[in-house]
Amino acid sequence: MSERPPVAVHGPALAALAERLGLPFGVEAELTLERREGRLVLVGDAKRYGHPLAVEFASGRAAHRRRFGGGRGQLVARACGLGQGVTPSVVDATAGLGRDAFVLAGLGAEVLLVERVAAIFALLEDGLAHALRDAETAEIAGRMRLQHGDASRELDTLVAASGVVPQVVHLDPMFPHRDKSALVKKEMRLFRTLAGDDADAPRLLEAALDVATHRVVVKRPRKAPPIEGPAPRHAIEGKTSRYDLYVHRALKAS
Repeated sequence: MSERPPVAVHGPALAALAERLGLPFGVEAELTLERREGRLVLVGDAKRYGHPLAVEFASGRAAHRRRFGGGRGQLVARACGLGQGVTPSVVDATAGLGRDAFVLAGLGAEVLLVERVAAIFALLEDGLAHALRDAETAEIAGRMRLQHGDASRELDTLVAASGVVPQVVHLDPMFPHRDKSALVKKEMRLFRTLAGDDADAPRLLEAALDVATHRVVVKRPRKAPPIEGPAPRHAIEGKTSRYDLYVHRALKAS
């Protein structure tokens, strides 16, 4: 008897989505993509994976961070070079749920999001569509473009197709979370079910260094070693994480 796939699509209205993304449709799976109350959600066993997961930019955590997160003083903004008079174009090559990309777009950056996991890409697509219809987030979402593909293997092709000039490439490869929050643990468990560990992080870094015109920034746990490969020029540290910076040349105000 064959094992259940990690994710499948359920619901007659989503057959076309399943076909477009190459996902199994209408079969038993560990996780299912389905439509609930007008939103695309990823659903699994609540005890293991928590509440259904959706990408939401107009309310909740994203809205709070947009209003009170600290603007250009935020760690990710500083790492990506959003200084006074400087707003670079950014490729978020490990987009995930789009949280960092939304922060950067909210500060004025044009951001290309690249996501290789089909189910997460589908959630991002749905979240961006809703953000574009919301008066408070439409302008921000208008600065975000989305591509489905594996950045470690085809980042140059994905960037070329988007038309974005990638001054900065942002990477957040998977690493073991030490956060004690049950919500974070369950969310990370869901991601690992879909994506596994990022064993190809060195190849991803190499691809990013080839594409970025100015810098690559890599999010890491604060005490973790850098990704295998060239040494970062310097790092910006926070309480629990840091950004390793690989700098080709300085970002300057246009």
